[in-house]
Amino acid sequence: MGFRCGIVGLPNVGKSTIFNALTAAVIDAENYPFCTIEPNVGIVPMPDARLDKLAELVQTRNKVATQMEFVDIAGLVKGASQGEGLGNQFLGYIRQVDAILHVVRCFEDDNIVHVDGSLDPLRDRDVISMELIFSDLETVEKRLVKTRSQVKSGDKKMIAQVAFLETLRDLLDSGQPARLLEADDDAQQELMRDLCLLTDKPVLYVANVGEEDIAGDNEYVQKLEAAAREEGASLVIIGGGIEQELSQLEPQEQADFLADLGMEEPGLNRLIRAGYELLGLITFFTVSEKETKAGTITNGTKGPGAAGKIHTDFERGFIRAEVIAYDDYVACGSEAKAKDKGLMRSEGKEYIVKDGDCILFRFNV
Repeated sequence: MGFRCGIVGLPNVGKSTIFNALTAAVIDAENYPFCTIEPNVGIVPMPDARLDKLAELVQTRNKVATQMEFVDIAGLVKGASQGEGLGNQFLGYIRQVDAILHVVRCFEDDNIVHVDGSLDPLRDRDVISMELIFSDLETVEKRLVKTRSQVKSGDKKMIAQVAFLETLRDLLDSGQPARLLEADDDAQQELMRDLCLLTDKPVLYVANVGEEDIAGDNEYVQKLEAAAREEGASLVIIGGGIEQELSQLEPQEQADFLADLGMEEPGLNRLIRAGYELLGLITFFTVSEKETKAGTITNGTKGPGAAGKIHTDFERGFIRAEVIAYDDYVACGSEAKAKDKGLMRSEGKEYIVKDGDCILFRFNV
């Protein structure tokens, strides 16, 4: 699997509540800062109606959804990059994830303490964003010192690295995240990977609202949405308390509750899909009576790479992929009928797998 989304934000914004709902876990989500110290990790199936439809068509005995990993990281506070509130430890956990879900509180509740004493989503967002930037700035400046010492030898590679690092430092110093700087060549991309910067990770903002605001109409959400748009980031609106309650209900009770709220599905389904898209992931399927399985790959993966997600032997001995588009498979009702209609195509090693492809891998080891 290997795709991890870290849930971050100030204390008491609803991170653990949303994590609870995502994983139907029972962890502490109390009304005081730093309720979460060690990160909680949950494995969450990706909701995908296509998998359900394919499994139904072939009457499969085993259905396997693709999964994502969510990590509930303790609340950060101002000064976290300098160690405030165990900040260095918590920032270290963020380095281990592939993407960041930044939860911002967008609801009023006098019974839930705000770490800064008042509700201001834009200020709250900026506190977290700047702590990540300060941490990255320290990382880049340390690397600059080390790299400059190697420039004296006249190494052109080191000279180019210094120039890139100085550009990166200036960007961070202006309060902008590292992901806004495009690495133009392989050397720069390798350097960015080596630096493992917090603000180079993709971010999705999660506006946590009360039941009355799940449509996203309140002013706090609107301001946060506008700020996210300026940053080129996406935003998902979630009623954390509602979602946690939903996650504890039986399927029929959940359906009735959703109907009462005027919702077609839990908001968490949107959140999971948004996290999936944030990481640039797509889904392909392997379909049989024995097992129907959803596989996760990054967009742009070729046939052998997708085969390796099923089994390493499939990639090592890859011969070809027999591919049927999802819509064609459903319209025909079976692999055999799709093949009879000429809708199954044979693709080689250079084929770039598409989202929704139903694939039969041919291999020999």
